[in-house]
Amino acid sequence: MKPEGLIDVLIKEEVETDPRYGCSPEKREIKTYLNTGIVNIDKPSGPNSHQVTTWVKEILELNKTGHSGTLDPKVTGVLPVALGNATKIVKVLLLSDKEYVCLMSLHDTAPKDRLEKIFHELQGPIFQTPPIMCAVKRELRIRNIYELKLLERDGKEVLYRVRCEAGTYIRKLCHDMGIILGTGAHMHELRRTKAGPFGEKSLVILQDLKDAYYSYKETGDETELRRIVLPVEAGVKNIRRIWIKDSAIDAICHGADLNAPGISILEKGIKKNDPVALMSLKNELVALAKSNHYSEDLHKMQKGPAATLVRVIMDAGTYPKQWHKNKAEKAV
Repeated sequence: MKPEGLIDVLIKEEVETDPRYGCSPEKREIKTYLNTGIVNIDKPSGPNSHQVTTWVKEILELNKTGHSGTLDPKVTGVLPVALGNATKIVKVLLLSDKEYVCLMSLHDTAPKDRLEKIFHELQGPIFQTPPIMCAVKRELRIRNIYELKLLERDGKEVLYRVRCEAGTYIRKLCHDMGIILGTGAHMHELRRTKAGPFGEKSLVILQDLKDAYYSYKETGDETELRRIVLPVEAGVKNIRRIWIKDSAIDAICHGADLNAPGISILEKGIKKNDPVALMSLKNELVALAKSNHYSEDLHKMQKGPAATLVRVIMDAGTYPKQWHKNKAEKAV
């Protein structure tokens, strides 16, 4: 059975999935859906990321929530908040690429051609030391700038978009650009427009989340709440996926690595040591792993370790046990 909508995949072995176990993410019972979901909050200026995450937890009456990377109090925009069991994938979101739109203020005028040249030259790997105000160790690090584009300019005010590696400090980037230009500069406003697979299209404000949950509690209507809250699987769309047989799932949920016979379908483009999402044939996220081989090699393999387990997401027992105790270390 091939999950719908797949194009760039290699089919290793077509098998059926048992309808008696598990279910597609959209069909989860509402309490399970909320406890394994992600809501993409449009963070307002004022509160910090931790405060917003706590408010989401209180609104949805959950035991725990986690966010995808700290935003300073004045910074707005994309803040994916993982709910309940979905907090297990927060590290994936933390390490995902980010995109921002920044308004930078120059301390003196600079020629447009000089400004555009600096934007071009700063694309690629750069050296950064975290600002003094950051609660991390202040040591020199390399971060990659994938895109740096000038959007508008009005006198000393410069609007630009930057797509970068996680952990890039945009405030420091503005400061450094000011030094290179010889004018001095500082970050005036910042909005995050993307974090991993999450962009502005799926953003919701806290009030909308509160209204949707209140409506569900009062009327039992889940429609708006399901529209606002996304399944945990939405959080791994930016990494390659491997679809595994039902027979391999429970062993993986008990801590086994994935062996080649457990693979049904895999995406093209997987490289050795790449992070991968192990999916059921119903498109449920089973676990996070690290690939031991390239896609083409995984497709050809008949036996041996295919991916090393990193983090189990699915609860053990969701699918039946189909392995022996003396083979608990293998998912076959």
